[in-house]
Amino acid sequence: MSGHSKFANIKHKKERNDAAKGKVFTIIGREIAVAVKEGGADPVNNSRLRDVIAKAKANNMPNDTIERGIKKAAGDTGSVNYVSATYEGYGPGGTAIIVDTLTDNKNRTAANVRSAFTKGKGSIGTQGCVSFMFDRKGQIIIDKEECEMDADDLMMAALDAGAEDFSEEEDSYEVITDPESFSDVRQALEDAGIAMAGAEVTMLPQNYVELTDEQDINNINRILDLLDEDDDVQQVYHNWDE
Repeated sequence: MSGHSKFANIKHKKERNDAAKGKVFTIIGREIAVAVKEGGADPVNNSRLRDVIAKAKANNMPNDTIERGIKKAAGDTGSVNYVSATYEGYGPGGTAIIVDTLTDNKNRTAANVRSAFTKGKGSIGTQGCVSFMFDRKGQIIIDKEECEMDADDLMMAALDAGAEDFSEEEDSYEVITDPESFSDVRQALEDAGIAMAGAEVTMLPQNYVELTDEQDINNINRILDLLDEDDDVQQVYHNWDE
């Protein structure tokens, strides 16, 4: 499983500068708006909103910012309506990339995503061209330093709650669920007082591609950096073995 590299990425993102944190908060803010519009402002009756709030807290988003986002989405009938769009394509060396977006202008977003691929010597493909190489799963990452529970007890708690798999890495634990069980498993761990470094439904690669050519590595980093800078991009999944 990819728990170790995933945890390293989480720590890196949390240590980045304020501008980078602002990007993360923008992403989560849009997810809050969509969740509220789809299921209402009460997290007790809206599992998607509960999951987004958990993600927000894992990313150190202040509670008052979360509450403002919920109130704004619930009360502002004239607020921006975001639509989701997913793009699939190929990066250098046959790497596979999936880009999830939330946007108020699909033409702008499509052009920006295509430009990112082009500048990194990649190409956009048709819907479904690479997604078959990934499995949609719930993924929960737990920092060992923040978890007082014994590994075996944590594993049993996760499996009893409905998790599919549990693995231990050097500095973290990884819990994998099917998408339908993710919310219940995450809530059970939260109720048990277990702090989560990351918790989301994601796309996990079935296999990874190693790049050895320096230019290929520069190009895929170019694609990922440009996508990361785009406020419309919510999440990027890839099978490059970094």
